[in-house]
Amino acid sequence: MNASLPYLYSFRRCPYAMRARLGLLFAELSVELREITLKNKPEQMLAISPKGTVPVLQLSDGLVIEESSEIMMRALGQQDPQGLLDEKVLHQANMLIDKNDNEFKHWLDRYKYADRHLEMTQTEYRQQGEVFLQSLESLLVENTYLLGDKVTVADIGIMPFVRQFAHVDRDVFYSLPYPKLQLWLQHWLTHPLFIQAMTKFQPWQEGDEIVVFSS
Repeated sequence: MNASLPYLYSFRRCPYAMRARLGLLFAELSVELREITLKNKPEQMLAISPKGTVPVLQLSDGLVIEESSEIMMRALGQQDPQGLLDEKVLHQANMLIDKNDNEFKHWLDRYKYADRHLEMTQTEYRQQGEVFLQSLESLLVENTYLLGDKVTVADIGIMPFVRQFAHVDRDVFYSLPYPKLQLWLQHWLTHPLFIQAMTKFQPWQEGDEIVVFSS
């Protein structure tokens, strides 16, 4: 039975891959997890996805999905026991994820790797990223989660990137005036499905025993 599972090529610390893994866990779908190392990407992954970025999901019928948000949405579209694709807020969730991916991630990368982007200081890059954090803080003033009193796809789609931003300098992040966002992130860092999503696995090689990834 396991031989027919979809393959998920993943890298544990990549926020895009975290998003995909969370989507699969919340959807309660099983995949064969193939952990990779960025310096030695498996030929099998590059053969189906030459761009060489994770996550990559190859379905049992051979279809390849290379975008994390598509993996997450497809998984929850098949099965959504906790209602993360709430139609009442789905448009707003998609807009937030789009802003995360196309604006916040730009400043996050420059904040994290400020030594490679000398046009601005690291502090200036952080302040640019904080524009998005401020919008999240505003959403959390009245709610436990970004779009209400229950988890939506916006939370699992954005949290890995806020986590990465926070981990650039934890002391600085927790000194910023975003108490609701900080509590929200702390909640996610201890969430059972996130802990499961962050399980460490050895890099995959052809012939290894199958690692079934499921909730």
